[in-house]
Amino acid sequence: MPPNEPVTPSACTGIVLAAGAGSRYGKPKALAEDGAWLRAAITTLRDGGCAPVIVLLGATGPDPAAAALPPGTQWRWVADWASGLAATVRAGLRAAAEADTRYVAFLPVDVPDIGADVVARVLAAARASESGLARAVFSATPGHPAVIENKHWEAISAAAVGDAGAGSYLGGRQDMVCVTCDDLATGADRDFPGVGAR
Repeated sequence: MPPNEPVTPSACTGIVLAAGAGSRYGKPKALAEDGAWLRAAITTLRDGGCAPVIVLLGATGPDPAAAALPPGTQWRWVADWASGLAATVRAGLRAAAEADTRYVAFLPVDVPDIGADVVARVLAAARASESGLARAVFSATPGHPAVIENKHWEAISAAAVGDAGAGSYLGGRQDMVCVTCDDLATGADRDFPGVGAR
């Protein structure tokens, strides 16, 4: 590289996990608050440094209009979404591989208080680490987003089964960078209408 040429950080694909049926919530969380959570998740990943940002749909069906996606939003339908979170995670990793990015950031649709500043902090930690693995931590509990370098994607796809997503691989890693984000958000997911709970 010629001297004084700026170094461009490796690109990161942002993945919005929005395929589930939201059985405890009463409807797919992609539709919660008239789609406000979904729009917020897209903006959070984009403004946090991810490009492209791709929404994974499932229970809403293969028609993006049913999920009220903002115009121009990239999306994939996960045909086997009902088999568990693992199918959605694998679809996200395939989408990131197709985008030819070095990192992927996973963000569920049901964590609406997480903002772009959280994503940017975790992404910076992953890029600075030898492992290429980082995730947000809230009140000493692992949360989202999780940012993962592409050297781990094949192993995660193999380890993810049923409702165990990337956590089945990441949970035992001693080289995972845990990024405290209590000063930025609660990280609480929303399992029931009107209730924020971890």
